[in-house]
Amino acid sequence: MNRFLLPLIAVLLLIPFMILGLRSDPSELPSQYIGKPAPEFNLPTLKDPTRYISTADLRGQVSLVNIWATWCAGCRAEHGFLMQLHKDQEVPIYAINWRDNRDDALKWLAQLGDPYVASGFDADGRVGIDWGAYGAPETFLLNADGHVVYRFTGPLSPAMWEQEFVPRIAELEK
Repeated sequence: MNRFLLPLIAVLLLIPFMILGLRSDPSELPSQYIGKPAPEFNLPTLKDPTRYISTADLRGQVSLVNIWATWCAGCRAEHGFLMQLHKDQEVPIYAINWRDNRDDALKWLAQLGDPYVASGFDADGRVGIDWGAYGAPETFLLNADGHVVYRFTGPLSPAMWEQEFVPRIAELEK
């Protein structure tokens, strides 16, 4: 009888944790950098490996940093919206092309358009990991001082943009 009782007790103890896990929103992953300076980096640009993009390029204006890759289905899903943001000049978008193949990434941008001011090429994924990336896509909102204000995990959409980003950007531009 005891051999049946122990597994039952273990399952009953795990149920509250499983319920909490089902209720959590994976797009609301916390970032250790909220309210702090963005992680320092210096990467060769995707289009020209002799030029570099660094944390210093992110200062001076409210901006986005989008972590993306060609192997990422969510990145493809959000790309059209990023192109619209670029066209509307809502906010400058910088990118970290994460754990990707340079030629594939260049073809992607040639085919789908390039919404980025610059894309840093993070072939080994080190910079993305420094930013705390769990995957792609991830988008960070930075203030003019280069501090991380907000992090969104998953594909951006017009609804998410209006709900989460627009109010924060309006507050930062006051």
